[in-house]
Amino acid sequence: MDKKLRIDLQRVPKHVAIIMDGNGRWAKGKGMNRIFGHRNALNAVRDSVEAAAEINIEAITLYAFSTENWNRPKLEVDSLMTLLVNSLKKELPTFMKNGVKVNAVGLITSLPKKAQKALKEVFEETKNNSRIVLTLALSYGSREEIVNTIKNISKKVVNKELNLEEIDENTINNHLYTFNLPDVDLMIRTSGEQRISNFLLWQLAYAELYFTDVLWPDFRKEHFYDAIIDYQNRERRFGKTSEQITE
Repeated sequence: MDKKLRIDLQRVPKHVAIIMDGNGRWAKGKGMNRIFGHRNALNAVRDSVEAAAEINIEAITLYAFSTENWNRPKLEVDSLMTLLVNSLKKELPTFMKNGVKVNAVGLITSLPKKAQKALKEVFEETKNNSRIVLTLALSYGSREEIVNTIKNISKKVVNKELNLEEIDENTINNHLYTFNLPDVDLMIRTSGEQRISNFLLWQLAYAELYFTDVLWPDFRKEHFYDAIIDYQNRERRFGKTSEQITE
C-alpha cells in the first residue's frame, strides 16, 4: 500500500522542521570527500518539499547552515555557499511549479554577497506562491535568535514602546525570526543522531521529535511519509492527561 494513502490528511502537521544530517558520513562511505555528500543532498531536499506540499503541510523549515558551521574548514564553507547559490537558481522553476514560497531565517547578512543576492532574487520570484512556505535556516542558531529577540524587546521597553507587564509568549513569538510561521509540530533529524543542535529551541517546545538512521542524501518521500505516519500515531497532550484529550 502506498504510504501516502495511509496518511490522514485532516491531521497533518502544519509545520515540519528538518535537521539534514549525514552528508559527510554518506560521502565517506563512498570514499569521497564531504562536499560530494552536500552536492548529492539536493534530491532529498526536493523530495521532502514536494512530499510536504502533496499532503498540504503549510510550512517546512530546513536547517541548512548553522552559526557553528562557520567553524568548519574554509574549503567546505566556501563550497557550501557556492552550492547554495547554484541550487537556488537551479530549483527556481521547481519552486514556481509547486507553489513554493521561499523564506530564510538567521544572520543572512553574514552570508557572502552572491548568496544574499541569490536569496533575494528567489524571495522576490516566489513571494506570491501560496501552496507551502519553505524556510531555509542559514547562519542560524537558536540561542542567537533568542538573544536578538530579548534585545529588541528590551529596546522597546526602554523607549516606552512596550510595558514590561505586557510581555508574554505572543510578544516573544512576534519578535522571533519565525514570527510569520506556526510553531513546529514535527521535527525530523536524519543520520541517527538524537540532538536538537541549537535549532528552533523556542519553536520546538511542544514538537514531536522523529529520529531516523537514514543519511540525508538517501532521504526520500517514503521516509518523509514514515515520519508523518509516526507523528499521527502519537498522542499530543500539551500538558494534559490522556483522558482530557479523549474528552
